[in-house]
Amino acid sequence: MRLPVPGPRDVIDAVGRGAESIEALLAAVPKMLTLVDRADELVTAIGAVAERADALVTRTGVVVDGAETQMNRITPLLDAFEPSLTKLQPTVEKLAETTHPEEVEALVELIDHLPKLADRMETDVMPMLASLGSVAPDLHDLLAVSRELNDMLAKVPGLGRLKRRIDEQQGEDGTNATVKD
Repeated sequence: MRLPVPGPRDVIDAVGRGAESIEALLAAVPKMLTLVDRADELVTAIGAVAERADALVTRTGVVVDGAETQMNRITPLLDAFEPSLTKLQPTVEKLAETTHPEEVEALVELIDHLPKLADRMETDVMPMLASLGSVAPDLHDLLAVSRELNDMLAKVPGLGRLKRRIDEQQGEDGTNATVKD
């Protein structure tokens, strides 16, 4: 096989093409410099985005760690209260369906009054209830005296008719103030 040997014309053509290539290469240098500058801007922008992403990842890690801590605290509580909450579920649902906002406000107001109510019960009502045991015999005595007085007034001349008229009026009104044996 024969190898082609370049001739002078081939060398001149090659040098001409080399010169054109060098001119094209020199013309491309400003374009390359512009592209390199833009690539620098992109690299700077990408760096800023990467820094923000890193900060976001760090904050997300803190939130996830906090959520994990809270879950570790809440899980035993939920496990402990689950049976009670399961039993109360129908009651709570019925309460939610049947309770009106006015009732909730009234309940809040009642709760606000509970300290005063408890104090009044302790200072006023409870001592009065304790004394009711001694009031019953006194009421029986008062009733007996009232009956005796009624009988005595019936024997006074002229008062018997007045007593009957009062009894008749009370009978018409539906009340009976006199107690008969």
